[in-house]
Amino acid sequence: MSDSVRPARPHFKMTDDGRRMREVLSYTRRGARVTPKQAESWEAHADAWVIPDEAVDAPDFDLTSWFGREAPLVVEIGPGVGEATAALAAARPEVNVLALEVWVPGVADGLWRVAEAGADHVRFCSVDAAWLVEHLLAPGSVHEFWTFFPDPWHKKKHNKRRLVTPSFAHVVAERLEVGGLWRLATDWAPYAEQMIEVLDAEPLLTGGVVPRWDARPVTKFERKGLAKDREITDLTYRRV
Repeated sequence: MSDSVRPARPHFKMTDDGRRMREVLSYTRRGARVTPKQAESWEAHADAWVIPDEAVDAPDFDLTSWFGREAPLVVEIGPGVGEATAALAAARPEVNVLALEVWVPGVADGLWRVAEAGADHVRFCSVDAAWLVEHLLAPGSVHEFWTFFPDPWHKKKHNKRRLVTPSFAHVVAERLEVGGLWRLATDWAPYAEQMIEVLDAEPLLTGGVVPRWDARPVTKFERKGLAKDREITDLTYRRV
């Protein structure tokens, strides 16, 4: 981060002559229709555990204040419905977990899951992860990043929308504390190959393919991949 004026977050960028800029994002915002259970979960927990989109626009935004304590920070990018989030956070009460998910029904599901797990040290935010990591997290401030099964953008013409790119990998590496970890998993072999190529080329990171992280639960999404005979690739890279 710098002392310069913070750039507008995604979906708010304009050209000098007032035209909207077309952006390449790593996600699409799916439907926001929620079930009764999700609505009940949102009503019960959102005020305490969801950081509103507009909150990050404040020039004095302070992430730590949303947790109410100082603790090592773990950032999960794309938790989906929060299956892994709840299990992993419940097992690590000593960290603050920031879960970045743009799909609001998924956040609502995540809220009741972390509530059931007793993981009240998780905060959700639906702001674009790539923007937030770059502009709101200080270098060396993150203990771990988790990126499990990001959208692989299967079609070649859409590959440019994948999250794991050289520029984003460098930003993540800078935000990690020395010795901090970036844990990733994918069930799409071509994306695994791209991740390895990108992350191996980042000089601030060292690592590669690792055995499955035992602490990571097998989620519904992962089971679907296994049912289609897809190979799950786990990666871990360390900040040097």
